[in-house]
Amino acid sequence: MSLRPMDSEFKRRMSPPLSLVTIASLTPEPHLVYIEDENLNHINYYDKPDFVGITVNVDTSYRAFEISKRYREQGVKVIFGGIHASSDPDLMLEHCDSVCIGEAEELWESIINDILNNNLKQKYFNSGSTDLSKVPFPKWNLISGKDYLYSNIVVTGRGCPFKCDFCYNSCDYINHEYRHRPIQNVIDEIKSLNSKRVMFIDDNLIGDVNWTYELINNLKLLNISWHGAVSANLVNYPGLIENMAASGCKSLFIGFESINAGSIESVNKGQNKTIKYDMLIKQLHDNNIMVNASLVFGFDHDTSDTFPKTLDWLISNKVETMTAHILTPYPGTKIYMRFLEENRITDFDLSKYNTSKVVFRPEKMSADDLQKGYLKIYKDFYSFKNIVKRKPDNKRLRAPYFIFNLGYRKFGKLTSLAGKSGLMSRIGKYGSRLSYGIE
Repeated sequence: MSLRPMDSEFKRRMSPPLSLVTIASLTPEPHLVYIEDENLNHINYYDKPDFVGITVNVDTSYRAFEISKRYREQGVKVIFGGIHASSDPDLMLEHCDSVCIGEAEELWESIINDILNNNLKQKYFNSGSTDLSKVPFPKWNLISGKDYLYSNIVVTGRGCPFKCDFCYNSCDYINHEYRHRPIQNVIDEIKSLNSKRVMFIDDNLIGDVNWTYELINNLKLLNISWHGAVSANLVNYPGLIENMAASGCKSLFIGFESINAGSIESVNKGQNKTIKYDMLIKQLHDNNIMVNASLVFGFDHDTSDTFPKTLDWLISNKVETMTAHILTPYPGTKIYMRFLEENRITDFDLSKYNTSKVVFRPEKMSADDLQKGYLKIYKDFYSFKNIVKRKPDNKRLRAPYFIFNLGYRKFGKLTSLAGKSGLMSRIGKYGSRLSYGIE
């Protein structure tokens, strides 16, 4: 995983690779699966595997190519999968033997059988939607939980009902239909973790609000604390927010993206209503839920003034945490195709496509202004002065607020060094104990 300017080892070691431990659970005996996570250790190129699978993200694709080359030179077959491999399979095939396009669960058995029969195809394509009720629990015993900040991660569904132009959900390569797992299946997995804290890593936990209500009612019986990601149209469901709080919700990651209504409209993000942002934040704060605001800069309606205006908005609403991004035209997305047609992509070096570099020509500011503005809003937002200004009015939120702003962001590069000594999980547990009185 490539790090952005404000990232630290916490980012690399946030959670295990869920896709890999899930695929491992689908691999039948007598086959043995070993998981290598280069965020933790160097790869052992002398392990002599029969077959190598690599999940590929856009900004780490070149590294995936290097790893693949090393193994293929030893005569080992390599297959690529993951979101970037699925969005640009033809490029992948220049560097591997096969590509898994789309969700892998319903393809994995065929892939294994073809390997055994020396009949590996170049492309395996899943154009449909995996039946999530048939996906087994991840095989957590293949990784060391102590090396990660959180290993208690759960996905309740897949897809998203929205197709914002800058998101991979706007790609055509697979069916993005939103669907969810059976409620009891989710509850059973949570119980199997033996933890009182859970991180839901769905793209959008409220993709089906009626289903979310049912999930929340079941979570109330577990006496846990949890965190998740939702879309900004949560503001339309104040009763759901109250129930989320009652079920143990402590924080929500929300894609506000921009406070500029024109920018929101320009990328087909109609579920966001900027005039309701303040109301949503107040609803969450009134229910003791912290806000992690995800913001994107560089839309066609953005100017250099967008940065200070956004900072003022964040401070006035006492938003607890912010994750900022530079607009990045991921290959395969609608915005990538539009920028290609407009000849606005200025850098095709995929290692820079990690939302911290400008790789296109902005409409209403220079690339330099966009880069500097992005770095400055991060610096200003997490300055001591503004950390104090944003201190929550609700005293119950102050402990987790200061732990995140100081321990994770302000001094993250220092405190996360302990993670390299195998203490990452302990840091996560200690932080939860100080924040919420649980581990």
